[in-house]
Amino acid sequence: MSDKLAGKAKEVEGKLTGDKAREAQGKAEGLLGKAKEKINDVKEDVIRVVLVKSF
Repeated sequence: MSDKLAGKAKEVEGKLTGDKAREAQGKAEGLLGKAKEKINDVKEDVIRVVLVKSF
């Protein structure tokens, strides 16, 4: 969640200051945060499936 939040903060900062590079950096970090969340969700799902099948 921290990557997503930090990315959003940088994106907003870039928009407010007119810094397109900072805005783009923020968007990229936000996307990275979303990707990490999805990967973690899949990881948790796999662990649940493995645990259910092992019992």
